[in-house]
Amino acid sequence: MHIVLGVAGGIAAYKAVLLLRLLREDGHAVRVVPTRAALEFVGRATWEALSGQPVTTDVFEDVDQVAHVAVGKQAELVIVAPATADLLARAATGQADDLLTATLLVARCPVLLAPAMHTEMWEHPATVANVATLRSRGVHVLDPAAGRLTGTDTGPGRLPEPDEIAAAALALVTDRPRDLAGRHVVVSAGGTREPLDPVRFLGNRSSGRQGVALARTAHARGARVTLVAANIDVPVPPGVDVVRAETGAELRDAVRAAAKDADVVVMAAAVADFRPRTSAESKIKKEPGGGAPVLELVETVDILAELAHDRLRAGQLVVGFAAETGDETGSVLEHGQAKARRKGADLLVVNAVGGGRGFGTDANDITILDGSGAVVGTAAGSKDVVAHAVWDAVVARS
Repeated sequence: MHIVLGVAGGIAAYKAVLLLRLLREDGHAVRVVPTRAALEFVGRATWEALSGQPVTTDVFEDVDQVAHVAVGKQAELVIVAPATADLLARAATGQADDLLTATLLVARCPVLLAPAMHTEMWEHPATVANVATLRSRGVHVLDPAAGRLTGTDTGPGRLPEPDEIAAAALALVTDRPRDLAGRHVVVSAGGTREPLDPVRFLGNRSSGRQGVALARTAHARGARVTLVAANIDVPVPPGVDVVRAETGAELRDAVRAAAKDADVVVMAAAVADFRPRTSAESKIKKEPGGGAPVLELVETVDILAELAHDRLRAGQLVVGFAAETGDETGSVLEHGQAKARRKGADLLVVNAVGGGRGFGTDANDITILDGSGAVVGTAAGSKDVVAHAVWDAVVARS
């Protein structure tokens, strides 16, 4: 697909670099069109190196190619991230004083704008009116996320995460089947935390992004979705019911309660295999010369194996996730295959973690196994792409 990625001049421009990489990893041809101000934040060389295409900002560049018209005509999708207050104002009033705004006037494909600015600017009546105008013309304008902004202030105005922008944009041009309509799916996400004392815990590096992507894509495919969220660092998708959990025991109870009427249960959460036998009621203090405390750990309940054995509803499909690292006893795939045979789930999604892979990233690379350990699918790309591959495998077994 030919995508135009517009980048306006805001500090959040650095996130557009990650968005560009996601789109390229999904196989799309991306032409980056920054504003002149955007190049103050991320340079032309970065955009050209990652996109593999020339970068221009002005209507007087590449005049022989009539770029101010050609770029918009060739686009099958236009994304602007970040869309600053200035860019929203110029787009709403139909200005065409640079290549990006000229492209927005010419494009007849779906257009998605992802705003990012300070809260006061987002809430100003002028910006509110500009957004309303753009939406009335069929432009898709995301609501910004709430969180830390430039400096110390927080509030609505933060650019959504790159994987969320990519998913929202690609959904405008991807005709996904609503093949989960009428089904209730339960997805767990994030990492559990097992308390050592009121301050410390045993945890893991899971961000919950893959589980949230599974919830988001299931909802897009028509399912009623319950997300059991254990310490996720991304927003819950609209339209998804959420149940919060902290520890493995809390997550187990929440998943089992939600799964009583579920057609599909996907255990994407990273649940601790061990927990402290006891948790101190007050902070464990370091005493001079006292040495380090000795922790006694006990095994936690294997929630996936329990769900696979119990089947809380007739015909229920159970899917597990296995985050693995290879070692001297076997490869990632070999460890996953042994786990698939041991757990008893219908499907097991295996991915390598560590070394910048898996946890906390915007992309993933998975192998899907059946209960015997046979490979039934693979996927690589954004976590939404991976999520759709998992749902494709679920639908194929339904």
